[in-house]
Amino acid sequence: MNRSELIPFPDTETLVQQVAGRWLDAVDAAATAKKPFHVALSGGRVAGRFMAAAHLLGTARGTCWDTVHFHWGDERCVPPEHADSNYKLAQTALLDPAGIAVKQQHRLRGELPPDEAAHLAEVELARVTGTASGSVPVLDLVFLGMGEDGHLASMFPGAPESVVTSTRWVIPVIGPKPPPQRLSLTFQVLAAAKEVWVLAS
Repeated sequence: MNRSELIPFPDTETLVQQVAGRWLDAVDAAATAKKPFHVALSGGRVAGRFMAAAHLLGTARGTCWDTVHFHWGDERCVPPEHADSNYKLAQTALLDPAGIAVKQQHRLRGELPPDEAAHLAEVELARVTGTASGSVPVLDLVFLGMGEDGHLASMFPGAPESVVTSTRWVIPVIGPKPPPQRLSLTFQVLAAAKEVWVLAS
């Protein structure tokens, strides 16, 4: 069964506006149902524009963010205030402007040793999503960008088999572009999500 759908847009601005609106529809529905909504954000140029658009549209619509839990598909191993941090991008474009509570932000701790950061992220994922040991967390939506080389999250083409088939949820990886040391959700977690939206421009 083909579960993928390709939706073209005439330009990047149309893409970010349309995707922001579609996401906010899902956020509003979760808020109405008083159900938690778990989303994983990405980094990159398109992601920054998309998150800024989501904030502005959410403000105009009166979107309630209280049921949304924010996770990250990947992170560079840098402090959260660093210019290369995916968390910093989201904080600037969406989290701070929208007044998202810190308890709803479950960032990957790039400032810690990678193995420790990956372990803490898995513990947090299990706690927040209520995932039992031996299961895989199911996120409602994962946003991904696509690098020039085709990488998604920080899973790069030509990655070792141990990375591709990992049964962990979050792993340290070495990327071919700086900063090379990163943290990433694994393919197992990405594939388990209810929906994955790749924003490519």
